[in-house]
Amino acid sequence: MGTIIAIGAGVAVLTGLGAGIGIRIATGKATDAIARQPEAEGKISKTLILGCALAEATAIF
Repeated sequence: MGTIIAIGAGVAVLTGLGAGIGIRIATGKATDAIARQPEAEGKISKTLILGCALAEATAIF
């Protein structure tokens, strides 16, 4: 029973790390895009927030 719990905890940690790395990459790319095209900031920000929400949802569930 203890082994199954440890495996589940490990999978949960990996899921959280994956989501964090994905959000980090997305934020960096959005920052680069806004720096190149400041007039598109609103559209880029909306897409970034939606993408980050989806990445977090995969980590939670």
